[in-house]
Amino acid sequence: MDILKSLGHPEEIYNLFKFKMGGCRTVMPKLDYESMSESLKTCYLYLNQTSRSFAAVIQALDGELRHAVCIFYLVLRALDTVEDDMSIPLEKKVPMLHNFHSFLYEAEWRFTESQEKDRQVLEDFPTISVEFRNLGQEYRDVISDICHHMGVGMAEFLEKKVGSMKEWDKYCHYVAGLVGIGLSRLFSASQLEDPEVGRDTELANSMGLFLQKTNIIRDYLEDQQEGRAFWPKEAWSQFATQLEDLAKPQHLDSALACLNMLVTDALRHVPDVISYLTRLRNQSVFNFCAIPQVMAIATLSACYNNPQVFQGVVKIRKGQAVTLMMQATNMGAVRAIISQYSQEILQKVSLTDPSRDKTLLILEVIREKTLSQGTLPSRAHHLSPMYLSAAMLLAALSWQYLMATAGQASGSTDMQGH
Repeated sequence: MDILKSLGHPEEIYNLFKFKMGGCRTVMPKLDYESMSESLKTCYLYLNQTSRSFAAVIQALDGELRHAVCIFYLVLRALDTVEDDMSIPLEKKVPMLHNFHSFLYEAEWRFTESQEKDRQVLEDFPTISVEFRNLGQEYRDVISDICHHMGVGMAEFLEKKVGSMKEWDKYCHYVAGLVGIGLSRLFSASQLEDPEVGRDTELANSMGLFLQKTNIIRDYLEDQQEGRAFWPKEAWSQFATQLEDLAKPQHLDSALACLNMLVTDALRHVPDVISYLTRLRNQSVFNFCAIPQVMAIATLSACYNNPQVFQGVVKIRKGQAVTLMMQATNMGAVRAIISQYSQEILQKVSLTDPSRDKTLLILEVIREKTLSQGTLPSRAHHLSPMYLSAAMLLAALSWQYLMATAGQASGSTDMQGH
């Protein structure tokens, strides 16, 4: 039970209870479904069914940007479902990926042969594409352009594995950096953010690369079990003959050295993340961008030098995720969170780790980026020990009651860090 994992973190228990009681409406407001068309309602249904991480923050965006990002997500989810579906032969899949952006303007196009779990976004693609065509031209141009470039990039990597570190950056650009660039262009198109946010593709690319690399690092074992390989050969070949060898107990030291090298590489994007977030002015856009980033660095901290990456699934605690979501609503708080997890990584750097010097260097760069800001205020500082004890007990009892009565109710938020 998640609350038991947070017993040593009373603030997390308090925030879990507050979250379950609906005390996070500033991040997760309720939508006005009555004013939506039936097709748009269906799009939000698909959003909540296919996204464990971004549905909440997408729905919290302001105005028409919310619908544009929802459709953007679903279009890319459909594209990604084609890429992931191993039952589609390459001679059919490659043209689909190349031409997928054109299907947005074909009212009846759908694909009913997918075997993937999210296949409904392909089977009912006309519902998504009609809402795409209902968007303003400024949004349609961005979504179509990013979809085109991403499809071409995905096709490129279908028949080759990620080799060099440069290819790792290139692959992550295609599948995530382009998402960051597209979102940034949508933010600017909505006029909620300055044009410079959409123009600076380097910073936007780093936002995507940081999230994608974190996912790839964390998902080593799951990807291996499903026959996928996204760790760059240039890194793992320094420590093993085959990528799967890293999961063998006798290769643990080499596995951790490789893991730490990749975490260090991912951390080099953090200074750009800070610079990007500093530019944002709209609160809903800031929350949307900041929350996944702080969860990513918390996840990287949990992964660093952790043998569990090769034995199971490394996830941050649900209470930890909820706390980060509730705290990461201003730049001062985000800087402090990044500083906190950077320091956690620093404390785990081994004297014998091959990447030690590079790790220390990037952590120092991150420290300098965050040093000028104050520390993150902790709610625990404002609560008496008696109140905290009562809150912990109440939260524990309430959580048990909710779990017993609600079971696995549909619509519960799955906070898994990303």
